Amino acid sequence: MKMKLATYVATALMAASPVMADLVFPSMSYRTGPYAAGGIPLSDGYADYFTMLNERDGGIGGVMTTVPECETAYNTEKGVECYEAMKGDGALVFQPLSTGITYQLIPKTTSDDIPMHTIGYGRTSAKNGDVFTHTFNYPANYWDGASGAINYLLAENGGDLKGKTIALVYHNSSYGKEPIRTLTELSAKHGFEYTGIAVDHPGQEQKSQWLQVRRQKPDYVILFGWGVMNQVAIQEAANIRYPMENLIGIWWSGSENDVLPAGDLATGYKALSFHGVGKDYPVFDDIQKYVVDTGKAAGSGDQIGTVLYNRGLYAAMLAAEAVKTAQVIHGVADITASQMRDGMEALEITEEKMAALGLPNFGPSFKVSCQNHGGDGMVGVTQWDASTKTWSLISDFTPSDKDLIDELIAEDSAAYAAENGIESGCK
Repeated sequence: MKMKLATYVATALMAASPVMADLVFPSMSYRTGPYAAGGIPLSDGYADYFTMLNERDGGIGGVMTTVPECETAYNTEKGVECYEAMKGDGALVFQPLSTGITYQLIPKTTSDDIPMHTIGYGRTSAKNGDVFTHTFNYPANYWDGASGAINYLLAENGGDLKGKTIALVYHNSSYGKEPIRTLTELSAKHGFEYTGIAVDHPGQEQKSQWLQVRRQKPDYVILFGWGVMNQVAIQEAANIRYPMENLIGIWWSGSENDVLPAGDLATGYKALSFHGVGKDYPVFDDIQKYVVDTGKAAGSGDQIGTVLYNRGLYAAMLAAEAVKTAQVIHGVADITASQMRDGMEALEITEEKMAALGLPNFGPSFKVSCQNHGGDGMVGVTQWDASTKTWSLISDFTPSDKDLIDELIAEDSAAYAAENGIESGCK
């Protein structure tokens, strides 16, 4: 009935609206700079999904989409400049693709009444929509990732990590430091010994850090890296003969770019994920047919099914579904940024919906609300096979330690609200 209502409303709106502007989804890309290898497929997947919707469906609810790009080079200052340059062009939602940029844009997007989606990155406590009214980080955040890694290791060790040692090798930035508090709390809860090892940007030199790993001999290493740091970390781990199956990266340390340079030595390496891997999903047939084969792809079309292309596509799909939700809520097809925020806050993703979109079992089901802008924090684990050059999902999407994480989120967001004089956004 809900689907019929949505279709009816969209059809009626198309007939009633003689001229509608495009739905604008700014792309804050980084196709240049030290992290370009990761930024390119992310932006390609994001753009290609909207192109497919235009070519196959005539847009969303009868309104065509457009994806203007602004190059940030993963630089915070440039990212803020891109935001200021694009926010007045009908932008519906910003996806900064950088934790540093995210922190700078939280107050700006709130003041400008434009939502921001930081899928699997950014400020973790923004999950609290009562404080962060315009920031969304569904379906999972960094603290979910840290907890997901520990939960996986608990399962691998019969539920007991007492006496184990776990090291965090992390990018020495706001991004890399995100899981430290969570892992510290989890070490106290589960009785393992935690140690942190920082790597300065961009991470091309890590010999001293991995010599420290060799001396300390931790049972497991969790990697929070990005770009070339990941490649170097995996190679250095191989050089000291650290067992690859005991090295687990966050989802930003689990793409093809990270493992291919190490060749066969990377086999067995694991990484967390909040979405599916590979291209065995019907939606990619439509991407090929309507986008790549027609010469409308954002890139060369050779990244389809790679981890970061899939993540960009997933972010676009979630944005498109939020638009549909907003169109039904407000009874208009050509929505505003404020209405987009309402659609994001009322978004519900079910397996039935995912299957209908050509992405069956691609990601966890979740529901957003005013209080919960982050979903349910479901995390899976993938593993790399160098012989086939493929990632495989080796676990189900399982919940993180909700009680512990929610407590940390409440504490951090309350401090932010007090510092900035923010009143409750959920009435």
